[in-house]
Amino acid sequence: MISESQFPEGVIKIDESFRDIDKTHIRRTKNIRLIPDLNNRRGGKLAYSEWAHVIGIFQTLFYQNLTKKYSNNILDIGCGTGLLGIASEPFITDGGNYTGIDVMKEDIDFCRSHYNNSQYDFIHFDISNPSYADNQSKTLQEWPVEDNTKDLVTALSVWTHLSETDALFYFKEIYRVLKKGGRAIITFFILDEDYLASLKKRSNSTSRFNFTNQLEWLFKEEAYNSKNWFTTTWAKNPEDAIAISTDGINQLIKESGLKLIEKYPGNWKENPGIFFQDVLIFER
Repeated sequence: MISESQFPEGVIKIDESFRDIDKTHIRRTKNIRLIPDLNNRRGGKLAYSEWAHVIGIFQTLFYQNLTKKYSNNILDIGCGTGLLGIASEPFITDGGNYTGIDVMKEDIDFCRSHYNNSQYDFIHFDISNPSYADNQSKTLQEWPVEDNTKDLVTALSVWTHLSETDALFYFKEIYRVLKKGGRAIITFFILDEDYLASLKKRSNSTSRFNFTNQLEWLFKEEAYNSKNWFTTTWAKNPEDAIAISTDGINQLIKESGLKLIEKYPGNWKENPGIFFQDVLIFER
């Protein structure tokens, strides 16, 4: 997380001025008015333009995967400061609801004050994650959500921070809370044939995409001795960055009962993609 002290005051003021001016020019995408200020844009994306870009990507995916376009009940796991909440806004009109869950209380507190619409609900999930909330409960527990109540479950860069045990447990939770025929849109780092083919491209001199801080998205280390969950050499905790093999993805599907409907490869593998991470669509 980036704190306010890490941004010069001048940068913060420029961002505030830009957003104020930009809001006066919004014509056809009114939900982007909800993009937070620089201090509250997180989840690996700080730029206003990148938030707007990613909101557009997932708003499109939501439209493609929701049977009805209004009155939907959407559950967003690891909601952060509300990026997918913004993408959800058009689809919860006329009696629908968006529920965001996160282990970071600071983010939930921000969301409750920023998205002050009765159709938004935010829940602090008091569960430990070594990278984001290490001082919370170590006992896995169900989400505080009723069975068979959600039209859509979303998770943007959540399973990229879960160990094998946690990933399997909470994938079953997706099945539990979805309505029959409901869908889930989940992002991953998947170690598949595209990943293996990309390894020869992984150098600063040949990279086509020049990702922030030149992080090497190379997953060489077993995460907690797992054979299908891996992490990077630079991660302080395995949960800083988790990738899953194709066998691991198949394990998630088999144990949860969900069906894989569609896969969109991510551009982290040095190929064009609709998003940085791999995006998988599942159906109950």
